Amino acid sequence: MNGRTGPEPLRIYVAGLSHETNSFSPIPTSMRSFESDVCYRPGDEAGRAAALAFPGYGDAVAVARERGFSVVEGPCFWTQPSGPVTRALYEELREEILEGLRAAQPVDMVLLNLHGAMMAQGLDDCEGDLLAHVRRIVGPDMPIGALLDLHGNVSPQMIGSGTVIVGVKEYPHVDYRPRAGELVAILAEMAAGRVRPCTVWRSIPILSLQGTTEEPMRSLVAALSAYEERDHILSVTLMHGFPWSDWKRTGASVLIVAEPGAEGAAKAIADEVAGRFVDNLEAAPAERLGVGEAVREALATPRGPGPVVIADSSDNPGGGAACDSSFLLRELLDRKVDRAAIGMIWDPQAAIIAADAGVGARMDLRIGGKIGALSGDPVDLAGAEVVAIRDDLRQRVFSDVPSDPLGLAIWLRVGGIDIVINSIRQQVFSPECFTGLGIDLAGKDVVVVKSSQHFRARFDPIARRTIYCNAPGSLSVELTALPYRHVGFVTGVGAFHIDRAVEWSCYPPSLSH
Repeated sequence: MNGRTGPEPLRIYVAGLSHETNSFSPIPTSMRSFESDVCYRPGDEAGRAAALAFPGYGDAVAVARERGFSVVEGPCFWTQPSGPVTRALYEELREEILEGLRAAQPVDMVLLNLHGAMMAQGLDDCEGDLLAHVRRIVGPDMPIGALLDLHGNVSPQMIGSGTVIVGVKEYPHVDYRPRAGELVAILAEMAAGRVRPCTVWRSIPILSLQGTTEEPMRSLVAALSAYEERDHILSVTLMHGFPWSDWKRTGASVLIVAEPGAEGAAKAIADEVAGRFVDNLEAAPAERLGVGEAVREALATPRGPGPVVIADSSDNPGGGAACDSSFLLRELLDRKVDRAAIGMIWDPQAAIIAADAGVGARMDLRIGGKIGALSGDPVDLAGAEVVAIRDDLRQRVFSDVPSDPLGLAIWLRVGGIDIVINSIRQQVFSPECFTGLGIDLAGKDVVVVKSSQHFRARFDPIARRTIYCNAPGSLSVELTALPYRHVGFVTGVGAFHIDRAVEWSCYPPSLSH
Protein backbone atom coordinates (compact mmCIF):
# COMPACT_ATOMS: atom_id res chain seq x y z
CA MET A 1 0.00 0.00 0.00
CA ASN A 2 1.12 3.60 -0.43
CA GLY A 3 0.83 4.28 3.33
CA ARG A 4 1.45 8.03 3.12
CA THR A 5 2.46 9.55 6.46
CA GLY A 6 3.18 13.10 5.32
CA PRO A 7 0.88 16.13 5.37
CA GLU A 8 -1.06 15.10 2.28
CA PRO A 9 -4.59 13.76 2.99
CA LEU A 10 -5.34 10.13 2.27
CA ARG A 11 -6.58 9.65 -1.27
CA ILE A 12 -9.53 7.34 -1.94
CA TYR A 13 -11.06 6.15 -5.21
CA VAL A 14 -14.85 5.63 -4.97
CA ALA A 15 -16.87 3.94 -7.72
CA GLY A 16 -20.07 1.96 -8.01
CA LEU A 17 -21.69 -0.78 -10.07
CA SER A 18 -24.92 -2.07 -8.59
CA HIS A 19 -27.62 -4.31 -9.97
CA GLU A 20 -29.84 -6.79 -8.15
CA THR A 21 -30.33 -9.47 -10.77
CA ASN A 22 -33.55 -11.47 -10.82
CA SER A 23 -33.07 -14.56 -12.98
CA PHE A 24 -36.85 -14.83 -13.39
CA SER A 25 -37.58 -11.19 -14.22
CA PRO A 26 -39.40 -10.46 -17.49
CA ILE A 27 -37.56 -7.11 -17.74
CA PRO A 28 -34.31 -7.06 -19.78
CA THR A 29 -31.38 -4.94 -18.58
CA SER A 30 -29.62 -2.73 -21.14
CA MET A 31 -27.43 0.35 -21.22
CA ARG A 32 -30.64 2.34 -21.57
CA SER A 33 -31.71 0.93 -18.19
CA PHE A 34 -28.66 2.43 -16.46
CA GLU A 35 -28.96 5.70 -18.37
CA SER A 36 -32.55 6.02 -17.12
CA ASP A 37 -31.51 5.56 -13.48
CA VAL A 38 -27.93 6.28 -12.36
CA CYS A 39 -25.20 6.52 -14.98
CA TYR A 40 -22.38 8.78 -13.81
CA ARG A 41 -19.20 9.27 -15.75
CA PRO A 42 -16.81 11.93 -14.42
CA GLY A 43 -17.53 15.25 -16.11
CA ASP A 44 -21.28 14.66 -16.33
CA GLU A 45 -22.74 17.02 -13.71
CA ALA A 46 -26.31 15.73 -14.03
CA GLY A 47 -25.07 12.18 -13.61
CA ARG A 48 -22.93 13.24 -10.66
CA ALA A 49 -25.93 14.69 -8.83
CA ALA A 50 -27.81 11.40 -9.27
CA ALA A 51 -24.78 9.39 -8.09
CA LEU A 52 -24.23 11.51 -4.98
CA ALA A 53 -27.92 11.10 -4.10
CA PHE A 54 -27.68 7.33 -4.55
CA PRO A 55 -27.43 5.37 -1.26
CA GLY A 56 -23.99 3.90 -0.77
CA TYR A 57 -21.95 5.79 -3.33
CA GLY A 58 -23.03 9.21 -2.11
CA ASP A 59 -22.63 8.13 1.51
CA ALA A 60 -19.08 6.86 0.91
CA VAL A 61 -18.07 10.09 -0.82
CA ALA A 62 -19.61 12.20 1.97
CA VAL A 63 -18.01 10.18 4.78
CA ALA A 64 -14.58 10.26 3.13
CA ARG A 65 -14.80 14.03 2.69
CA GLU A 66 -15.89 14.48 6.31
CA ARG A 67 -12.71 12.68 7.34
CA GLY A 68 -10.65 15.08 5.25
CA PHE A 69 -9.73 12.57 2.54
CA SER A 70 -9.01 13.53 -1.05
CA VAL A 71 -11.82 11.80 -2.95
CA VAL A 72 -11.60 10.70 -6.57
CA GLU A 73 -15.20 10.23 -7.72
CA GLY A 74 -15.17 7.35 -10.16
CA PRO A 75 -18.08 6.16 -12.31
CA CYS A 76 -21.31 5.04 -10.69
CA PHE A 77 -23.85 2.79 -12.41
CA TRP A 78 -27.13 1.52 -11.01
CA THR A 79 -30.45 0.42 -12.41
CA GLN A 80 -33.64 -1.13 -11.13
CA PRO A 81 -33.54 -4.87 -10.45
CA SER A 82 -34.31 -6.86 -13.59
CA GLY A 83 -32.91 -9.72 -15.65
CA PRO A 84 -29.20 -10.44 -16.19
CA VAL A 85 -27.16 -7.92 -18.19
CA THR A 86 -25.28 -9.11 -21.24
CA ARG A 87 -21.67 -10.13 -20.69
CA ALA A 88 -20.56 -7.38 -23.08
CA LEU A 89 -22.45 -4.67 -21.17
CA TYR A 90 -21.10 -5.79 -17.82
CA GLU A 91 -17.54 -5.81 -19.15
CA GLU A 92 -18.03 -2.36 -20.67
CA LEU A 93 -19.14 -0.92 -17.31
CA ARG A 94 -16.41 -2.81 -15.47
CA GLU A 95 -13.74 -1.41 -17.77
CA GLU A 96 -14.95 2.16 -17.20
CA ILE A 97 -14.49 1.67 -13.45
CA LEU A 98 -11.08 0.05 -13.91
CA GLU A 99 -9.91 2.77 -16.30
CA GLY A 100 -10.99 5.39 -13.77
CA LEU A 101 -8.94 3.56 -11.14
CA ARG A 102 -5.87 3.48 -13.35
CA ALA A 103 -6.20 7.19 -14.06
CA ALA A 104 -6.67 8.00 -10.35
CA GLN A 105 -3.31 6.54 -9.28
CA PRO A 106 -1.70 6.98 -6.86
CA VAL A 107 -4.43 6.29 -4.31
CA ASP A 108 -4.28 4.96 -0.76
CA MET A 109 -7.50 2.95 -0.84
CA VAL A 110 -10.39 1.89 -3.07
CA LEU A 111 -14.06 1.73 -2.09
CA LEU A 112 -16.67 0.19 -4.39
CA ASN A 113 -20.41 0.48 -3.86
CA LEU A 114 -21.76 -2.83 -5.16
CA HIS A 115 -24.88 -4.89 -4.60
CA GLY A 116 -23.79 -8.49 -4.15
CA ALA A 117 -26.34 -10.11 -6.49
CA MET A 118 -25.29 -8.88 -9.95
CA MET A 119 -25.26 -11.48 -12.71
CA ALA A 120 -24.38 -11.26 -16.39
CA GLN A 121 -25.16 -13.76 -19.10
CA GLY A 122 -22.41 -16.35 -18.78
CA LEU A 123 -20.97 -14.76 -15.61
CA ASP A 124 -22.80 -15.43 -12.36
CA ASP A 125 -20.44 -13.57 -10.01
CA CYS A 126 -19.99 -10.02 -11.32
CA GLU A 127 -18.85 -8.68 -7.95
CA GLY A 128 -16.20 -11.38 -7.57
CA ASP A 129 -14.96 -10.73 -11.08
CA LEU A 130 -14.79 -6.95 -10.61
CA LEU A 131 -12.98 -7.20 -7.28
CA ALA A 132 -10.44 -9.62 -8.74
CA HIS A 133 -9.72 -7.15 -11.56
CA VAL A 134 -9.33 -4.28 -9.09
CA ARG A 135 -6.89 -6.34 -7.03
CA ARG A 136 -4.76 -7.06 -10.08
CA ILE A 137 -4.45 -3.33 -10.77
CA VAL A 138 -3.61 -2.12 -7.25
CA GLY A 139 -1.49 -5.02 -6.04
CA PRO A 140 -1.70 -7.25 -2.96
CA ASP A 141 -1.35 -4.60 -0.23
CA MET A 142 -3.80 -1.89 -1.28
CA PRO A 143 -6.89 -1.60 1.02
CA ILE A 144 -10.02 -2.36 -1.00
CA GLY A 145 -13.51 -2.10 0.47
CA ALA A 146 -16.92 -3.10 -0.87
CA LEU A 147 -20.20 -1.79 0.52
CA LEU A 148 -23.03 -4.25 -0.14
CA ASP A 149 -26.81 -4.51 0.05
CA LEU A 150 -27.70 -7.23 2.56
CA HIS A 151 -29.48 -9.08 -0.25
CA GLY A 152 -26.18 -10.04 -1.82
CA ASN A 153 -25.03 -13.62 -2.47
CA VAL A 154 -21.40 -13.71 -1.35
CA SER A 155 -18.80 -15.96 -2.99
CA PRO A 156 -15.35 -17.28 -2.05
CA GLN A 157 -13.98 -15.29 -5.01
CA MET A 158 -15.18 -12.06 -3.41
CA ILE A 159 -13.47 -13.00 -0.13
CA GLY A 160 -10.36 -14.24 -1.91
CA SER A 161 -9.83 -10.85 -3.54
CA GLY A 162 -8.77 -9.56 -0.13
CA THR A 163 -11.57 -7.02 -0.11
CA VAL A 164 -12.99 -5.79 3.19
CA ILE A 165 -16.74 -6.31 2.77
CA VAL A 166 -19.37 -4.52 4.84
CA GLY A 167 -23.10 -4.91 4.21
CA VAL A 168 -26.02 -2.92 5.51
CA LYS A 169 -27.73 -4.45 8.53
CA GLU A 170 -31.24 -3.06 8.08
CA TYR A 171 -34.12 -3.89 5.73
CA PRO A 172 -35.36 -1.23 4.89
CA HIS A 173 -31.77 -0.19 4.13
CA VAL A 174 -31.76 2.96 6.25
CA ASP A 175 -28.18 2.48 7.51
CA TYR A 176 -26.01 3.08 4.44
CA ARG A 177 -24.37 6.12 6.02
CA PRO A 178 -23.14 4.40 9.21
CA ARG A 179 -22.03 1.34 7.24
CA ALA A 180 -20.08 3.58 4.85
CA GLY A 181 -18.48 5.22 7.89
CA GLU A 182 -17.60 1.81 9.33
CA LEU A 183 -15.95 0.69 6.08
CA VAL A 184 -14.05 3.93 5.49
CA ALA A 185 -12.70 3.80 9.05
CA ILE A 186 -11.35 0.26 8.53
CA LEU A 187 -9.75 1.21 5.20
CA ALA A 188 -8.13 4.29 6.79
CA GLU A 189 -6.60 2.16 9.54
CA MET A 190 -5.27 -0.20 6.90
CA ALA A 191 -3.86 2.65 4.81
CA ALA A 192 -2.07 4.01 7.89
CA GLY A 193 -0.55 0.60 8.53
CA ARG A 194 -2.26 0.18 11.90
CA VAL A 195 -4.30 -2.93 11.05
CA ARG A 196 -4.34 -5.67 8.44
CA PRO A 197 -7.67 -7.42 9.07
CA CYS A 198 -8.84 -10.87 8.13
CA THR A 199 -12.28 -11.69 6.78
CA VAL A 200 -14.18 -14.84 7.74
CA TRP A 201 -17.16 -15.90 5.60
CA ARG A 202 -19.68 -18.60 6.50
CA SER A 203 -22.46 -19.60 4.17
CA ILE A 204 -26.01 -20.27 5.40
CA PRO A 205 -27.71 -22.56 2.87
CA ILE A 206 -31.16 -21.06 3.24
CA LEU A 207 -33.39 -18.67 1.28
CA SER A 208 -35.97 -16.32 2.75
CA LEU A 209 -37.20 -12.73 2.72
CA GLN A 210 -37.13 -11.07 6.14
CA GLY A 211 -37.52 -7.47 7.25
CA THR A 212 -35.70 -6.09 10.27
CA THR A 213 -38.36 -3.75 11.68
CA GLU A 214 -40.00 -6.38 13.87
CA GLU A 215 -38.99 -9.19 16.19
CA PRO A 216 -37.23 -11.55 16.13
CA MET A 217 -35.02 -9.96 13.44
CA ARG A 218 -34.96 -6.66 15.31
CA SER A 219 -33.05 -8.25 18.19
CA LEU A 220 -30.69 -10.07 15.84
CA VAL A 221 -29.72 -6.79 14.18
CA ALA A 222 -28.97 -5.35 17.61
CA ALA A 223 -26.86 -8.42 18.36
CA LEU A 224 -24.75 -7.82 15.24
CA SER A 225 -23.73 -4.43 16.62
CA ALA A 226 -23.11 -5.94 20.04
CA TYR A 227 -20.70 -8.47 18.57
CA GLU A 228 -18.73 -5.55 17.12
CA GLU A 229 -18.08 -4.31 20.66
CA ARG A 230 -15.96 -7.38 21.35
CA ASP A 231 -12.19 -7.09 21.27
CA HIS A 232 -10.59 -7.49 17.84
CA ILE A 233 -13.95 -7.65 15.96
CA LEU A 234 -14.24 -4.79 13.45
CA SER A 235 -17.43 -5.56 11.55
CA VAL A 236 -20.23 -8.14 11.53
CA THR A 237 -22.54 -8.47 8.53
CA LEU A 238 -25.48 -10.81 8.07
CA MET A 239 -26.17 -11.18 4.35
CA HIS A 240 -29.75 -12.35 3.83
CA GLY A 241 -29.03 -13.31 0.22
CA PHE A 242 -31.19 -12.65 -2.84
CA PRO A 243 -33.41 -15.70 -3.47
CA TRP A 244 -34.27 -14.83 -7.07
CA SER A 245 -30.70 -14.97 -8.39
CA ASP A 246 -30.34 -18.50 -9.71
CA TRP A 247 -26.74 -19.60 -9.23
CA LYS A 248 -24.75 -22.00 -7.07
CA ARG A 249 -23.82 -19.39 -4.42
CA THR A 250 -27.32 -18.06 -3.84
CA GLY A 251 -28.12 -17.96 -0.14
CA ALA A 252 -27.52 -16.20 3.14
CA SER A 253 -24.11 -15.81 4.79
CA VAL A 254 -22.20 -14.16 7.62
CA LEU A 255 -19.13 -11.93 7.15
CA ILE A 256 -16.82 -11.10 10.04
CA VAL A 257 -13.97 -8.61 9.66
CA ALA A 258 -11.49 -9.06 12.49
CA GLU A 259 -7.99 -8.16 13.57
CA PRO A 260 -5.18 -10.66 12.89
CA GLY A 261 -5.25 -13.66 15.20
CA ALA A 262 -8.98 -13.38 15.87
CA GLU A 263 -10.06 -15.87 13.22
CA GLY A 264 -11.20 -18.38 15.84
CA ALA A 265 -13.38 -15.81 17.61
CA ALA A 266 -14.75 -14.65 14.26
CA LYS A 267 -15.61 -18.22 13.30
CA ALA A 268 -17.48 -18.72 16.58
CA ILE A 269 -19.46 -15.49 16.06
CA ALA A 270 -20.31 -16.52 12.49
CA ASP A 271 -21.71 -19.82 13.76
CA GLU A 272 -23.74 -18.03 16.46
CA VAL A 273 -25.22 -15.53 14.02
CA ALA A 274 -26.05 -18.22 11.48
CA GLY A 275 -27.74 -20.33 14.14
CA ARG A 276 -29.84 -17.45 15.42
CA PHE A 277 -30.85 -16.48 11.89
CA VAL A 278 -32.05 -19.99 11.02
CA ASP A 279 -33.82 -20.36 14.38
CA ASN A 280 -35.62 -17.05 13.81
CA LEU A 281 -36.83 -18.09 10.37
CA GLU A 282 -38.16 -21.42 11.59
CA ALA A 283 -39.68 -20.14 14.84
CA ALA A 284 -41.36 -17.01 13.50
CA PRO A 285 -41.76 -17.10 9.71
CA ALA A 286 -43.16 -13.97 8.07
CA GLU A 287 -46.86 -14.44 7.35
CA ARG A 288 -47.74 -13.80 3.71
CA LEU A 289 -51.35 -14.12 2.66
CA GLY A 290 -52.98 -14.83 -0.67
CA VAL A 291 -54.75 -12.05 -2.56
CA GLY A 292 -58.29 -12.66 -1.34
CA GLU A 293 -57.19 -13.43 2.21
CA ALA A 294 -55.05 -10.30 2.42
CA VAL A 295 -57.91 -8.03 1.36
CA ARG A 296 -60.36 -9.80 3.69
CA GLU A 297 -57.95 -9.39 6.60
CA ALA A 298 -57.50 -5.71 5.82
CA LEU A 299 -61.24 -5.06 5.66
CA ALA A 300 -61.83 -7.02 8.87
CA THR A 301 -59.30 -4.97 10.81
CA PRO A 302 -61.08 -2.65 13.26
CA ARG A 303 -61.09 0.96 12.12
CA GLY A 304 -58.70 3.35 13.74
CA PRO A 305 -56.14 6.02 12.88
CA GLY A 306 -54.41 5.41 9.57
CA PRO A 307 -54.90 2.80 6.85
CA VAL A 308 -54.14 -0.91 6.73
CA VAL A 309 -51.20 -1.21 4.33
CA ILE A 310 -51.00 -4.28 2.09
CA ALA A 311 -47.57 -4.99 0.61
CA ASP A 312 -47.82 -6.44 -2.89
CA SER A 313 -44.33 -7.87 -2.49
CA SER A 314 -44.52 -10.29 -5.42
CA ASP A 315 -44.77 -7.36 -7.85
CA ASN A 316 -42.03 -5.27 -6.27
CA PRO A 317 -39.87 -3.72 -9.02
CA GLY A 318 -37.19 -3.29 -6.35
CA GLY A 319 -36.58 -7.03 -6.74
CA GLY A 320 -37.04 -7.29 -10.50
CA ALA A 321 -40.82 -7.64 -10.91
CA ALA A 322 -42.66 -5.78 -13.65
CA CYS A 323 -44.77 -3.61 -11.29
CA ASP A 324 -47.84 -3.90 -13.48
CA SER A 325 -49.65 -6.89 -11.99
CA SER A 326 -53.41 -6.64 -11.67
CA PHE A 327 -54.30 -9.24 -9.04
CA LEU A 328 -54.83 -6.96 -6.05
CA LEU A 329 -56.40 -4.19 -8.11
CA ARG A 330 -58.92 -6.64 -9.54
CA GLU A 331 -59.71 -7.94 -6.03
CA LEU A 332 -60.41 -4.40 -4.80
CA LEU A 333 -62.62 -3.68 -7.80
CA ASP A 334 -64.53 -6.97 -7.61
CA ARG A 335 -65.24 -6.37 -3.93
CA LYS A 336 -66.19 -2.74 -4.62
CA VAL A 337 -63.93 -1.70 -1.77
CA ASP A 338 -64.43 1.87 -0.59
CA ARG A 339 -61.81 4.23 0.87
CA ALA A 340 -58.91 2.38 -0.82
CA ALA A 341 -55.78 3.35 -2.75
CA ILE A 342 -53.26 1.34 -4.78
CA GLY A 343 -49.97 2.30 -6.41
CA MET A 344 -47.74 2.55 -8.26
CA ILE A 345 -48.80 0.55 -11.30
CA TRP A 346 -46.19 0.90 -14.04
CA ASP A 347 -48.03 1.67 -17.28
CA PRO A 348 -46.36 4.45 -19.32
CA GLN A 349 -48.80 4.19 -22.24
CA ALA A 350 -51.90 4.41 -20.05
CA ALA A 351 -50.33 7.34 -18.20
CA ILE A 352 -49.84 9.23 -21.46
CA ILE A 353 -53.41 8.50 -22.58
CA ALA A 354 -54.82 9.73 -19.27
CA ALA A 355 -52.61 12.83 -19.32
CA ASP A 356 -53.76 13.64 -22.83
CA ALA A 357 -57.38 13.32 -21.70
CA GLY A 358 -56.69 15.85 -18.94
CA VAL A 359 -57.79 16.44 -15.38
CA GLY A 360 -61.52 15.98 -14.96
CA ALA A 361 -61.88 13.58 -17.87
CA ARG A 362 -63.89 10.40 -17.43
CA MET A 363 -62.78 7.61 -19.67
CA ASP A 364 -62.56 3.89 -20.25
CA LEU A 365 -58.94 2.87 -19.81
CA ARG A 366 -57.07 -0.43 -19.90
CA ILE A 367 -54.23 -0.61 -17.35
CA GLY A 368 -51.67 -3.14 -16.11
CA GLY A 369 -51.19 -6.77 -17.04
CA LYS A 370 -48.94 -6.03 -20.01
CA ILE A 371 -45.52 -7.57 -19.40
CA GLY A 372 -46.26 -11.28 -19.02
CA ALA A 373 -48.27 -14.06 -17.42
CA LEU A 374 -47.10 -13.13 -13.91
CA SER A 375 -48.63 -9.68 -14.42
CA GLY A 376 -52.14 -11.10 -14.74
CA ASP A 377 -54.68 -9.85 -17.26
CA PRO A 378 -55.13 -6.16 -18.08
CA VAL A 379 -57.86 -4.40 -16.14
CA ASP A 380 -60.49 -2.45 -18.09
CA LEU A 381 -61.58 0.55 -16.03
CA ALA A 382 -65.02 1.88 -16.93
CA GLY A 383 -65.57 5.59 -16.46
CA ALA A 384 -62.31 6.24 -14.64
CA GLU A 385 -61.89 9.85 -13.53
CA VAL A 386 -58.54 11.55 -14.12
CA VAL A 387 -58.17 13.43 -10.82
CA ALA A 388 -54.58 14.70 -10.95
CA ILE A 389 -51.56 14.70 -13.27
CA ARG A 390 -47.94 15.43 -12.38
CA ASP A 391 -44.67 14.95 -14.22
CA ASP A 392 -42.41 16.37 -11.48
CA LEU A 393 -43.29 14.09 -8.59
CA ARG A 394 -40.50 12.63 -6.43
CA GLN A 395 -40.45 10.37 -3.40
CA ARG A 396 -38.10 10.01 -0.45
CA VAL A 397 -35.92 6.91 -0.35
CA PHE A 398 -33.61 6.75 2.68
CA SER A 399 -33.29 10.47 3.33
CA ASP A 400 -35.67 13.30 4.14
CA VAL A 401 -35.23 14.83 0.69
CA PRO A 402 -37.63 13.67 -2.07
CA SER A 403 -35.04 12.69 -4.68
CA ASP A 404 -36.51 9.73 -6.55
CA PRO A 405 -38.35 10.78 -9.74
CA LEU A 406 -41.58 8.98 -10.62
CA GLY A 407 -42.00 10.27 -14.16
CA LEU A 408 -45.50 10.97 -15.41
CA ALA A 409 -47.83 10.14 -12.50
CA ILE A 410 -51.64 9.98 -12.73
CA TRP A 411 -54.32 9.74 -10.06
CA LEU A 412 -57.30 7.77 -11.34
CA ARG A 413 -60.49 7.23 -9.37
CA VAL A 414 -62.95 4.38 -9.92
CA GLY A 415 -65.75 4.19 -7.38
CA GLY A 416 -64.10 4.34 -3.96
CA ILE A 417 -60.66 3.28 -5.20
CA ASP A 418 -57.83 5.69 -5.99
CA ILE A 419 -55.24 4.28 -8.41
CA VAL A 420 -51.78 5.70 -9.13
CA ILE A 421 -50.17 4.80 -12.45
CA ASN A 422 -46.82 6.16 -13.57
CA SER A 423 -44.19 6.00 -16.30
CA ILE A 424 -41.05 5.11 -14.32
CA ARG A 425 -40.88 1.57 -12.97
CA GLN A 426 -40.19 2.12 -9.28
CA GLN A 427 -41.33 0.63 -6.00
CA VAL A 428 -43.15 2.64 -3.34
CA PHE A 429 -40.71 3.98 -0.76
CA SER A 430 -42.74 6.78 0.80
CA PRO A 431 -46.25 8.27 0.74
CA GLU A 432 -45.36 11.05 -1.75
CA CYS A 433 -46.50 8.96 -4.73
CA PHE A 434 -49.99 9.25 -3.24
CA THR A 435 -49.95 12.48 -1.25
CA GLY A 436 -48.05 14.41 -3.93
CA LEU A 437 -51.06 13.88 -6.19
CA GLY A 438 -53.47 14.97 -3.45
CA ILE A 439 -54.57 11.56 -2.11
CA ASP A 440 -55.31 11.71 1.63
CA LEU A 441 -53.98 8.44 3.06
CA ALA A 442 -55.31 9.24 6.52
CA GLY A 443 -58.81 8.89 5.10
CA LYS A 444 -58.20 5.44 3.63
CA ASP A 445 -59.07 2.07 5.11
CA VAL A 446 -56.76 0.13 2.76
CA VAL A 447 -53.60 1.18 0.90
CA VAL A 448 -51.84 -1.30 -1.41
CA VAL A 449 -48.17 -0.59 -2.16
CA LYS A 450 -45.94 -2.26 -4.74
CA SER A 451 -43.04 -2.95 -2.38
CA SER A 452 -41.69 -5.74 -0.19
CA GLN A 453 -40.24 -3.96 2.84
CA HIS A 454 -38.64 -0.59 2.08
CA PHE A 455 -42.02 1.15 2.36
CA ARG A 456 -42.06 0.46 6.09
CA ALA A 457 -39.50 3.15 6.87
CA ARG A 458 -42.04 5.82 5.85
CA PHE A 459 -45.42 4.07 6.13
CA ASP A 460 -45.09 2.56 9.61
CA PRO A 461 -45.68 5.95 11.29
CA ILE A 462 -49.05 6.28 9.55
CA ALA A 463 -50.19 2.65 9.18
CA ARG A 464 -52.74 1.04 11.47
CA ARG A 465 -51.52 -2.41 10.42
CA THR A 466 -49.27 -3.97 7.77
CA ILE A 467 -50.19 -7.12 5.83
CA TYR A 468 -47.81 -8.94 3.49
CA CYS A 469 -49.46 -10.41 0.40
CA ASN A 470 -47.96 -13.18 -1.70
CA ALA A 471 -49.78 -12.67 -4.98
CA PRO A 472 -48.55 -14.29 -8.19
CA GLY A 473 -45.46 -12.49 -9.50
CA SER A 474 -41.76 -12.57 -10.26
CA LEU A 475 -41.00 -12.15 -6.54
CA SER A 476 -43.36 -14.80 -5.23
CA VAL A 477 -42.02 -16.31 -2.01
CA GLU A 478 -43.22 -19.73 -3.16
CA LEU A 479 -39.67 -20.33 -4.35
CA THR A 480 -40.07 -24.02 -5.14
CA ALA A 481 -42.54 -23.05 -7.87
CA LEU A 482 -39.86 -21.08 -9.76
CA PRO A 483 -37.78 -22.78 -12.49
CA TYR A 484 -34.41 -22.87 -10.70
CA ARG A 485 -31.57 -24.67 -12.48
CA HIS A 486 -28.79 -24.21 -9.91
CA VAL A 487 -30.61 -24.26 -6.56
CA GLY A 488 -32.09 -27.39 -5.06
CA PHE A 489 -34.37 -27.27 -2.02
CA VAL A 490 -34.95 -29.57 0.90
CA THR A 491 -37.88 -29.36 3.29
CA GLY A 492 -37.99 -26.72 5.97
CA VAL A 493 -40.33 -24.63 8.09
CA GLY A 494 -40.47 -20.86 7.67
CA ALA A 495 -37.77 -20.74 5.00
CA PHE A 496 -36.35 -22.73 2.10
CA HIS A 497 -33.33 -24.82 2.98
CA ILE A 498 -30.86 -25.39 0.14
CA ASP A 499 -29.45 -28.82 -0.59
CA ARG A 500 -25.88 -27.66 -0.05
CA ALA A 501 -23.23 -28.03 2.64
CA VAL A 502 -22.09 -25.08 4.77
CA GLU A 503 -19.00 -23.42 3.28
CA TRP A 504 -16.23 -21.40 4.93
CA SER A 505 -13.66 -19.03 3.50
CA CYS A 506 -11.05 -16.79 5.07
CA TYR A 507 -8.66 -14.16 3.78
CA PRO A 508 -5.78 -14.31 4.53
CA PRO A 509 -6.37 -18.09 4.39
CA SER A 510 -5.50 -19.07 7.95
CA LEU A 511 -8.86 -20.42 9.14
CA SER A 512 -8.94 -23.98 10.43
CA HIS A 513 -12.26 -25.80 10.26
